[in-house]
Amino acid sequence: MHSGAPINRPGGLARLDGVDALRALAIFFVLMNHVNMRLLIAKVPYTNGLPDQLVSSLVWNGQPGVQIFFAVSGFLITATALRRWGPLSGVSLRGFYLMRFARIAPLLLVLLAVLSACHFVQLHNFVVSPKTGGLGRALLAVLTFHVNVLEARRGYLPGNWDILWSLSVEEMFYLFFPILARLFGRGKWFLAILAGFVMLGPFARTVFAKNNEIWKEYSYLGGMDAIALGCLTALLVSRVRLSRVILRLACLSGAALLIFILCFSVHVKTLGLERFGLDMSILAVGTCLLIAAAAQTQWRSPRLLGPFLNLGRRSYEIYLTHMFVVFASFQLFVLAGKPMWAVVPLFLCVILIAAFCGELTARYFSEPMNHLIRHRWGKKPNTAATEGPLT
Repeated sequence: MHSGAPINRPGGLARLDGVDALRALAIFFVLMNHVNMRLLIAKVPYTNGLPDQLVSSLVWNGQPGVQIFFAVSGFLITATALRRWGPLSGVSLRGFYLMRFARIAPLLLVLLAVLSACHFVQLHNFVVSPKTGGLGRALLAVLTFHVNVLEARRGYLPGNWDILWSLSVEEMFYLFFPILARLFGRGKWFLAILAGFVMLGPFARTVFAKNNEIWKEYSYLGGMDAIALGCLTALLVSRVRLSRVILRLACLSGAALLIFILCFSVHVKTLGLERFGLDMSILAVGTCLLIAAAAQTQWRSPRLLGPFLNLGRRSYEIYLTHMFVVFASFQLFVLAGKPMWAVVPLFLCVILIAAFCGELTARYFSEPMNHLIRHRWGKKPNTAATEGPLT
């Protein structure tokens, strides 16, 4: 391998199949987990007789899925900044915040309007209780990036609101990212700051959580370690050309770490990695190894995987809209008498319908609005495909 000036690959990040596959895996786990939660709340004993590890791997990996999202997001946002502005010290504050606003705000604001309307008509599963502060408090939390703080103090919000905790973590990180990049991007201090986030992650999920189960999963620092690792990965692959042997080792090692955390979670817990907050750190490292390999090899997936990769490409839209699909599909399941034979079709229907809704939302709303905002207020409109907040 060799190092030097940033490696310039014009358009090279427009579509990375390996990254899309990781995003697809992440949103798959989120969807499976949220259907599972509805089934458990309704006391449907669909997991009876199934191996504990199989159940854990299929329906309890929602939080690891979000951690994968965070790592991918850190990589893509940093890689996009490097491509647009060169050294991070040259990042345009206006341009960066416009990029984030154009991608996130349109769909998020529409979602908040719909959720507010659902609250006002007292639609089941959509009412924000006075215990958590009511509708106004929830709106304030979303718009000021502290849904996670609100829930840690007052309890869970309804499902469609609860998922926005991850945006709070992510956008709080990106609120300060360009400022720190401008101040420290030319020296090693920026790398040290990112490394500090990585080191603090396990402590945030354990010591700093102080036995608050919500804060253990939703804290700022507990998710920012993965984002920081993604940022570091983008800086590495932009400056260092890795050899084929190293890339192969990175791919194999990354896959092994993901399989270990996602498919052997029972053993992970037995080894105490979860107790020390290291399971999510290992998952983020594995994700970044795969990202680095995907970025420099430009791996292309078989055409057969196209529908799966599209889950990743539309992951932001799916993430923000999927709870509507989950609630509606589950209500039909309940009306049918909660038949056990329909559990697997329920999971499949949620995935397929959520993917379809995400595609429609992206194609006919998110992407047009993204380009419209950038064209109107930005100097150079750019492709939105790789710049999503949950990417």
